[in-house]
Amino acid sequence: MSGVYLTRRDPGRNISRFYRMLIVPTLFGEWVLLREWGRIGSGGTVRADPFPNAGAALLAMQSLVRAKHSRGYMTRQASVPGGA
Repeated sequence: MSGVYLTRRDPGRNISRFYRMLIVPTLFGEWVLLREWGRIGSGGTVRADPFPNAGAALLAMQSLVRAKHSRGYMTRQASVPGGA
């Protein structure tokens, strides 16, 4: 499993957001990029995107991380807290 946890905080604008991504295998030989996002301290929205292999899922995750960094998100940990 490979994962990343990003946060964006700006107290002046009342922004306190998280974005979590995790790559996991399925029982059918595919890989899924699980994404969860929302306000820190509350439940988030979850989305699962299937990929034919781990490499494709990793490329998608790396692209999303770049996009989130450009929007002000910061990587907080190398792995997902409480990883599933």
